[in-house]
Order: sequence, then structure tokens, then C-alpha cells
Amino acid sequence: MNQPSEGANQSASPGPNKKRRRGSRGGRNRNKTSQNGQNARPAAEAPAAGGAVVESSAANPAPPRRPQIGDTRPAPARQSAPPSAPATPKAGGGKRRRGGRGRSRGGSGKKGDQAGRQRQSQAAVEAEIVERRRGRTRDGRPVGRYLMCVQVREGLTQVAVLEGRKLIEHYVSRPADDISQIHGNIYLGRVQNVLPGMEAAFVDIATPKNAVLYRGDVQYDAEDIVEKSADRRIEDILRARQLILCQVTKNPIGAKGARLTQEVSLPGRFVVLIPNSKTYGISKRLPDDERRRLRSVLDRVKPAEHGLIVRTAAEHATENELRADMARLLDEWARIDEAAKGANGPKLLYREPSLAVRVIREEFNAEYRGVVIDDPQLYEDLKDYVRDFNPELADRVELYASGGADASGEEDGDSPSATGLPIFEQYRVHEQIHKALDRKVWLPSGGSLIIEHTEALTVIDVNTGKNVGKSNLEETVFHNNLEAAEEIALQLRLRDIGGIIVIDFIDMEIKENRRKVVDAFRAALARDKTRTQVLDVSDLGLVEMTRKRIGEGLLTSFAGQCPDCEGRGIKVDYSLIG
Repeated sequence: MNQPSEGANQSASPGPNKKRRRGSRGGRNRNKTSQNGQNARPAAEAPAAGGAVVESSAANPAPPRRPQIGDTRPAPARQSAPPSAPATPKAGGGKRRRGGRGRSRGGSGKKGDQAGRQRQSQAAVEAEIVERRRGRTRDGRPVGRYLMCVQVREGLTQVAVLEGRKLIEHYVSRPADDISQIHGNIYLGRVQNVLPGMEAAFVDIATPKNAVLYRGDVQYDAEDIVEKSADRRIEDILRARQLILCQVTKNPIGAKGARLTQEVSLPGRFVVLIPNSKTYGISKRLPDDERRRLRSVLDRVKPAEHGLIVRTAAEHATENELRADMARLLDEWARIDEAAKGANGPKLLYREPSLAVRVIREEFNAEYRGVVIDDPQLYEDLKDYVRDFNPELADRVELYASGGADASGEEDGDSPSATGLPIFEQYRVHEQIHKALDRKVWLPSGGSLIIEHTEALTVIDVNTGKNVGKSNLEETVFHNNLEAAEEIALQLRLRDIGGIIVIDFIDMEIKENRRKVVDAFRAALARDKTRTQVLDVSDLGLVEMTRKRIGEGLLTSFAGQCPDCEGRGIKVDYSLIG
């Protein structure tokens, strides 16, 4: 029987001159070299000294030693497999390295798998976005908050937007609007004269009235300026007879000409291209998570030499759709730039599309339950336009054919049920336009609004009218003003009233009620896409606000100046003057 070695006996019991330390550190030097220079090992771990010893150890193996406190090496390994069943070596001939670097030799394969997973994830996200853009349906019919009606007559096209069955927006276009409705058109203009005192220049753009270009809208290259100064004035940038590329930002109104800018922009369905600019932005109307998604997409598709702004309509747009929209705008800009280089005088380079196309481009989305058109040619054009950008919504563009009967035999205001009536009468747009042209608007509780237009501003007066209330005067006035705030916001949007607007609400004694009325008014205006600014109630009890003016409004579209009173509303009897 094997005996433990001498070194092991010496290591098992400490020497007489060396006191063993207690604690976790007491066994640190327990198995180190003893006084006679031999290595101390347990009996079960003594090195083999011949074949007999190996056979005896294999025949009667010792149990593995359990690790003890103070050991400085790992516990003994388990007994190896018998020689008769050797382990099959792995491919490569070596032991597998531990750690991340030796775990896999196929680095390129892993990158390929990761790229594939990213493509699958992106495809899943785009599929979810497309499904979300389809909109809601009920019993196979589209469901939405809004409806758009397009009526075409000889020399006149009208577009009405309804929320439920209430008219909220109305647009009018005529062939003569190439002169008066030129917002968004791009021209090559010739500077007629520069007015340093007005910090503006008048530009000939081949329209009856010269347009105006203010100093803040001028774009220039610093190398082209002769007079170098910190404050670059407009007379240093522009000179008479100079040809410039410009775009209309405001239609001509009355005796005023159109307003221009040199920062040209080309609007598309999802993005706005700003050539030769570093502008970069995303609509603030979009939620934060959608803004982050679109920003990551723009980092990949944005052209280096042009600016880009993402519109609100891009909320559910995929990367391929953004690329296609941007590519179309880049081709359009290349044609404009080429035409500008070949022109030697004032010239129209780009015209905004027709009214119906513009409204659909700006407004149409999944919240619309349909677009109903009574003109076959315009229907085909708009159907193709929607199919190119929003194929999921192409089935919501419908043709209104008067003179027949609905398949259900019922008159439904939410479907083009051809009952023989014109489209505007079928959807009750006609009567709402009549009310929108009146100067007096009735409120639900019996109160009223009086809307008056002047040369400088628009005045709106709020009256209690037939509203006598129930409890006390303050409560009656407060609820009447709340109704007036909602209705005023609707009338401003429907009548397209712009410029300075002064509202005379009925006086309220309680300051908190005045604040609530102004807050309700601002909340109602938040649904209007046109930029507005509302001030607090003044000391005289008036609310002053501004709304961006683009056109002359609904009233001007259907009215003209009276030849008798010349727009004053009264006729003076000069015979009474001596």
C-alpha cells in the first residue's frame, strides 16, 4: 500500500520553531517548501514513480481532496476518462480559448446576421407604419373625422373641408388667379429700384404689380459685395436691373404687390426641399418618438448641398417614400435651375399645382374618410396623385356622379349618394357658405357675433343677443363669451381672415373668468394650421391678435366693391350740402 511521502508528513504538522497563524491568512504558506526543501503535497497527489504505482492508483483510486481554507491553488481535477475511450479532438486541433475573442471565428458571418436582423426589423417597422396609414374602417367603409368635397364649374373650382357635417375650410380658385393667387410660385425677377429708406427693393416678376423684397428676405454671397461692412445694407447687396431668383410668400392684396423671398423652397408631400441651404428641421407637431425615427432616416437620405424640412404629413412615411419624394423635388429643382440660367428677363420658372392638388398635398391623410370630386378629369388626376404618394388611401378618392340613385336608396351625407343634387347641396356646403358671408353669426345660446372688415384690421363684437341666462349676470356673460371664443376661432379659419384682429368680448368682473375665456380661445385656435398670436385681455377689455394673411379671404372671393358707395357701406346725399 502506498505511503505518504516525507515532505507531506512534514507539511502536515508545523515545525517546532514556526507558529501557525490563525484566520483566513493562516494557511497562506501551509503548502510551500518545507525546511528540507521538498515540496509538500497530499498523499493522493504524490507524483507517480513507476508503472506499478499507476496501476495501483487506477485500481484503488483515492477520493478527491476537498478544498480547504487557505489553499492557494484550485481543487484537484476530476478523474480523467479511461484510455479505452479517448475524447475526440475538436476541429482545429487545439483547446477552445475562453473569452469573447476565441468564441467564434466567423466575424463576417455575425455582421451579416446582424445586418439581416436590422433589415428585418426595418421592414417590420415599415409594414406597421403602412398598416397604420390605412386608416380606420367600419363595415368595409372608411371612417374619418373629415371629408373633402371638390366642385368644378366653368372658370371656378371650389374645395370644401367638413368636420363631421360642419364646414371648417373653404378654398376658391379661378383662371385669373395666375395674377392674384401666385403664392409659392418661383420667378426670375429683375430689380426695378432699391429704396434704402424702406430697406426694400421692388422687383418685376412679369405680373401687373411689382413685388417687394425686404432686406430680411435677401440671400447673398459675401464675395459678391463690393462695399465690405459689418452691417450690410440692401443697396450694397442689390442693384437696379439685376436678375434674381425669388419666390412669392404672400399674394398681392389690394394695392399692395406680392411679397418675395430669395430663400426658395419646394414643397413635396412629405418633405420641403430648400436648395443651397443648410436648413434642417422636423415639424414640431409630430410626437417625440416619431421625430427621433425621422431624424435617423434623414441622416441617411439628406443631400449634402441642400436643406430639408420634414412635414407633418410624414408621420407615417417610410424611408423609401421619403427618398422618392426628395428625388422628385431634386429633379424639379434641376429643371428650375436650368431654366433660370437660360433666361435673360423676368420669367415664371415654377408654378404651384392646381388648387385641389395643393389642398390634398397639405391636408389629406388617414383622418379623412374621403375626397369626393364631381369632375371626371380632375378625379383621375387626383386619384393618380394620391396613388403615387399614399396608395393606401387611393380608394378614398371617389367620383360624385349626379343624376342617379344611391345603391342603398338612402341619402347619406357621408357617401357620394348621387341624388340628382349638386355636390355642395348634397353635403349641405351651399347653405353654410351663405352663412359664412353674413356679417352676423348666431351663437347656440342666443348670443351673436358682428364681424366688420376695415382697411387696417378686422373687428369682432360679441353680444348677448337673445341669451338672458338663468342665475346671474356674470355667469351668463361668462358662458356667452366661451361660446363666442369657439365660434370666433371657427369663423377666422372658415373666412380666412388675416392681419390684425380685435375682439370685444363682453366685460367680466372676475379676473379668473377672463383668463379662462382667453385660454379657451387659444385652445380653439390650436386646430388652425395658420400661425396665430393672441395677447391677453387689455385694460379696455379687448383681445388683440394676429393671424398670418396669405389671401384676401372668403368674402373677397365672392364679393366686389359697390359702385354706388365705393365700399363705404353708406351713400352720402351731397344735395343736402348748401
